[in-house]
Amino acid sequence: MDATDPQARLDALGVNFLDAELESSLHADLTAVEAQMREAVRSSYPFLAETSRHLVQAGGKRFRPLLVLLAAQFGDPARPGVVKAAVAIELTHLSTLYHDDVMDEARIRRGTDSANARWTNTIAILTGDFLFARASEITADLGTDATRILARTIALLCEGQIRETVGPGEDDEPVEHYLQVVAEKTGSLIATSARLGAMLAGADAGTVEMLASYGEKIGVAFQISDDLLDVVGSAEEFGKTPGTDLREGIATLPTLLAARSSDLSLRPLQGLLAAPLAEADVADALTALRGSSVVEEARAEVQLWADDARAAIAGLPSGPAKDALETLAGVVVTRVS
Repeated sequence: MDATDPQARLDALGVNFLDAELESSLHADLTAVEAQMREAVRSSYPFLAETSRHLVQAGGKRFRPLLVLLAAQFGDPARPGVVKAAVAIELTHLSTLYHDDVMDEARIRRGTDSANARWTNTIAILTGDFLFARASEITADLGTDATRILARTIALLCEGQIRETVGPGEDDEPVEHYLQVVAEKTGSLIATSARLGAMLAGADAGTVEMLASYGEKIGVAFQISDDLLDVVGSAEEFGKTPGTDLREGIATLPTLLAARSSDLSLRPLQGLLAAPLAEADVADALTALRGSSVVEEARAEVQLWADDARAAIAGLPSGPAKDALETLAGVVVTRVS
């Protein structure tokens, strides 16, 4: 995918925009988002400018900015704060990726070297902080409500990351703990994408809440599908080496479902997952997961959350924007089918 082409991003998402006017509007706004993002990461210090551009130029589908722009269709999408919100949201997301790669000791991000692998952990962390600061600066121009909403979202992101790092407590059911982590780490920012898009476009309060609910649910579905792709996907389509979560000991829905399964054929895999995996065991674990019922169980969970996302916007007026949101929910499912 051409990282500089908004149309390529729309095509990569797989959403069939049946309305040419909506597609043209989104294309123009995503072009503006890209331009403003590149301006936001500029620095008088060339090295910092280089590290900040690293993931911006690496590509990505811009799922969150697209959701800002689609949610804005239920108000006045031409309001100037809408594109700025999309930029701030994506910069916030990118900043978390820099930090995630340090914590996960990841070597690849979006098909290229991660920032920590290319430079150092310290550089990656500070670059992530720089992007957080740029996002906050942009959001400050959108008013105190938008600033407060994004600040609360960042707090939830941190809470989710800490919850994941500490792990479930004695009284926590592991799958429920995982879903709460996903809702905080991923669902919260995607919910805020929809909330800010609708709010800054002047949509009414009921519409804003429906879209925010959609965002959280589609965000959970999106993260589960990402976790499943780590098992069934390839480096070419996913931008990460398959089995990354297994190597890093990160609990995801497929491994949690395998761990609690009563299927006797999964006993060898359960034995592997009971301790940190050696590199030599990753391939065997992937093979076992791919050949088990766990994959279909995880797919069913993605479908459930995607259906809930569609249900959340049932009360929105019919039209191209609603059609696009419903189609987007379907895309999240089909990417792991």
